[in-house]
Amino acid sequence: MIVSLDALGTLVELLPPAPPLVAELRARGAEVSERQAAAALAEEIAYYRAHHDTASNPTSLARLRARCSEVLRVALLRAGARIELGEGEVRDALLAALRFRAYPEAPGALRALRRAGHRIVVASNWDVSLHEALRETGLAPLVDGAISSAEAGAAKPDPRIFARVLALAGGSDPREALHAGDSLAHDVAGARAAGLRPVLVARGARPARVPDGVAVIGSLTELVDLAAQGARGNTSEGP
Repeated sequence: MIVSLDALGTLVELLPPAPPLVAELRARGAEVSERQAAAALAEEIAYYRAHHDTASNPTSLARLRARCSEVLRVALLRAGARIELGEGEVRDALLAALRFRAYPEAPGALRALRRAGHRIVVASNWDVSLHEALRETGLAPLVDGAISSAEAGAAKPDPRIFARVLALAGGSDPREALHAGDSLAHDVAGARAAGLRPVLVARGARPARVPDGVAVIGSLTELVDLAAQGARGNTSEGP
């Protein structure tokens, strides 16, 4: 069976970036409060989310990071921070402050899925640095492939990114795949539109409204049993 997984909020989490950004900027001579950093980061993150699909290769990624750094610098000044740093220094501080960490159960769940014979692909609305984040969190060796929306030219819930998932996993039938993610709008809706079995990863409270036929799990540990059930179901089906 093919197991498709979202990245942020499903496999990895972003640690609070404001405190390390303050430390990184202060180390470079800027005077920035955590309140100012948080306000500026909110603007930078909004800009990034609107433009991450422009970064499909190292060159365009560098351009996106430069633009995000300028958005951050201007927002810091508007928030009242005292900052006289060049674009390169702001960029380096920003990148150093963005720290991702795998959820505690993620490595074990991925290993268990692998042992059961499932093929695992990560599909995320992210720029091309998705692969870098998977390497840094130690998850890259535990999956069979990864595709960002920037590389696919389509973001979830667009079914085209799921077609790329199937191709990466060496399959073609979406009925032989499931997709797990934390977003009803992106992951569940996208999987359903593409014909994959949707699984909602709800690490906190269960959403009030979950569409019929959508499995809800609180951690990736539960995904191992769901994938096994799906594989048995596919095996038992006749031609």
